[in-house]
Amino acid sequence: MRTCPVCSNRFPNFYPMGRGHLEIANRLNVFHSADDFETLNIGQYSCPECSASDRDRLYALYAMHLLNNPPDKELRILDIAPAAVLSSFLRSLPKARYRSADLYSPLADDIVDIMDMHIYAAESFDLIVCSHVLEHVRDDRKAMSELFRVLARNGSAILMVPILLQATHTDEDPDEKSVDERWARFGQDDHVRLYSKNDFISRLKQSGFEIDALSSQAFGEGVFRQHGITERSVLYIGRKP
Repeated sequence: MRTCPVCSNRFPNFYPMGRGHLEIANRLNVFHSADDFETLNIGQYSCPECSASDRDRLYALYAMHLLNNPPDKELRILDIAPAAVLSSFLRSLPKARYRSADLYSPLADDIVDIMDMHIYAAESFDLIVCSHVLEHVRDDRKAMSELFRVLARNGSAILMVPILLQATHTDEDPDEKSVDERWARFGQDDHVRLYSKNDFISRLKQSGFEIDALSSQAFGEGVFRQHGITERSVLYIGRKP
């Protein structure tokens, strides 16, 4: 049986990923497949009960077991471009003081451009979740610097993007207007880049972060499989030294 750490329910299997992305990739003859991405389980993608994706489940496991926040200390959370199911989970964490931010969504607590988060003071948050946002942003280095600025010392930032494991460099073009070209090169019509692993880590470090790349070994034997996360998955945690 598999377990969803977000809703705590158990199932024989999670639901597979929808066919929409795969059908577009086939139509455009994209050179890579969904299996070439680092943290993506197309066969065990979403929870049948709460719809948490495999990466949502990965973040929940980190928050439950590896997040080093003293039990008597308030946990100031910033959730960028929040997903509803993970947002509810984060709000439920002990002593959580939660804020969500998004450039467009009226459901977010704050309307914020991640490249200029001047409404937040430096070192305002103990936990930042920035998942699959930076690939949308015109100037990702500016956004990374802002994330580093608002992260408190001894805090943790979950920093995740789609990573194509076979890529030797980051392919990017914020000025590309063709929808088909963006799908073919970057994996989605509203993405402006597709990261290589080494370059993503390098950009984060250049912005000031120390990076912990947490593989399945950090979580314990069998944990990824039980929660429907591929063994090749990696969780990137940014810290402020």
